[in-house]
Amino acid sequence: MSAPRLTALRRAGPGRVALELDGRPWRTVPDDVVVRTGLAAGTELERPVLRVLRTELRRARALGVAGRALARRDLSAREVAARLDRAGVGDAVAEEVGETLRRSGAVDDRRVAGRRAVSLAERGWGDAAIEAQLLAAGLHEALVHEALAGVEPERARATRLLAGAEDRRRAARRLAARGFSPDTVGELLGNGLD
Repeated sequence: MSAPRLTALRRAGPGRVALELDGRPWRTVPDDVVVRTGLAAGTELERPVLRVLRTELRRARALGVAGRALARRDLSAREVAARLDRAGVGDAVAEEVGETLRRSGAVDDRRVAGRRAVSLAERGWGDAAIEAQLLAAGLHEALVHEALAGVEPERARATRLLAGAEDRRRAARRLAARGFSPDTVGELLGNGLD
């Protein structure tokens, strides 16, 4: 008994190819899967070809999951890995896709740390809160400290938040709740707080 044979490959929309198997529609796959698998009309779908096809389909699915997540916002490598894990992507494929995304620059932990630190600082968070959020995103401690060094000093941010505050105790509690250091709060409000 001979292996099934691809009899036609037809465009099925942007980035998609419809495969015809022994004269009948079979399935639609991404362009890159066709290229990476080497599919062409006349290809016999023997076990080795099917194994490669299955691997490439898994890889394409994982890249799609990661791409959709990254289209919404910049993610750390660990956050991308978590998204792939939740989508049921196997470890080997997830690692390969993660490495591909890092090499291409689509995932860059240094960039993520810097942008998030600036964003959080601009929204009135203190250094401790920024550090905690960046570490929770799976960013390396050295990158977190580098990112914190690149934001406006905590004292300047706290001074701006306190401008016009009528209730100094309430303002101190607000600063502490937003991750400002006790030293910064003490310097700005004085040591007379109970």
